[in-house]
Amino acid sequence: MIDHPGVIIGFAVVVIVMLLLDLGVFNKKVHAVSNKEAAIWSIVWISLSMLFSGVVYLTSGFEKFTQFQSAYWIEKALSVDNLFVFILVFGFFKVPKELHHKVLFWGILGALVFRAIFIFAGVGLINMTYLPEMMVLGYVVEVNVVLFLFGLFLIYAGVKSWVGHDDEEENKDFSKSTGARLIYKFFKVSDKFDGAKFFTVQNGVKMATPLLVVVAVIEFTDLLFAVDSIPAIFAIAPDDPFILYTSNIFAILGLRALYFLLANFIHMFSLLKYGLAIILAFIGVKMVISPLYHISSPVSLIIVAGVLLIAVVASLVFAPKEGGVAKNAD
Repeated sequence: MIDHPGVIIGFAVVVIVMLLLDLGVFNKKVHAVSNKEAAIWSIVWISLSMLFSGVVYLTSGFEKFTQFQSAYWIEKALSVDNLFVFILVFGFFKVPKELHHKVLFWGILGALVFRAIFIFAGVGLINMTYLPEMMVLGYVVEVNVVLFLFGLFLIYAGVKSWVGHDDEEENKDFSKSTGARLIYKFFKVSDKFDGAKFFTVQNGVKMATPLLVVVAVIEFTDLLFAVDSIPAIFAIAPDDPFILYTSNIFAILGLRALYFLLANFIHMFSLLKYGLAIILAFIGVKMVISPLYHISSPVSLIIVAGVLLIAVVASLVFAPKEGGVAKNAD
């Protein structure tokens, strides 16, 4: 586990400074994010992530470097599913394009907190659930109950993702999702947006705006996706919450820029879901067989990167000329 104080402090400083710059300087004025701006920010976040992985390599060695890279790209890849749902949510609630950034910003702030809880609690739970050593097929093995169950779940999730139908999400009524129902339960909600405000006053009554409902829906959507992504990265470094958290957060922080960059082109990656399904199933198998055979982090990184590359190239080669998702993004 990484315990180098300089690395920990450096990570905290980078995240805080970048969030302050994002909110208080570059996006102080509400505006629609252009493809050029999104591309620049995507490059910035990926570059920062790679620089941080270089720091991990210098302070902790090649194994930790490959663990960070593997966890980062797994989370980045699985986040594409998030982007698809975000587009549908924004389209369902008819959120003006200039407000998308604010919604995603507050959603990511929530993710910083909830991912920390999930990851650090998960590592603690894993450390508590190792069974006594036993003989299996002539080998002395140490089985972890949580990792084994996570592995089975990821195999199931991979199969489900492979055979799942996109129409289920496209036809979903997001006003009935958990996040929306919570807002409707505790607040009166106005029927129209009031700029970038979360609350407004109508006829002397303070009410929540639909923008707050959208933030709640995005937040709970991220929690649901964390059910897949968090167990997946536990297979990479189950004993190092810092590697898991930093890689996860760097991937999430770059998610907003990736959203704006891909929102109008995500239909061109129609085959990516099959690559993600293979990755989920592979990580699940890795977890299940880990007591008998350990697949190293460098090998995992090569497999994940290879599957992603093939899926992206295949999607671009066989991209449909028109995509329903792209229409929803307007």
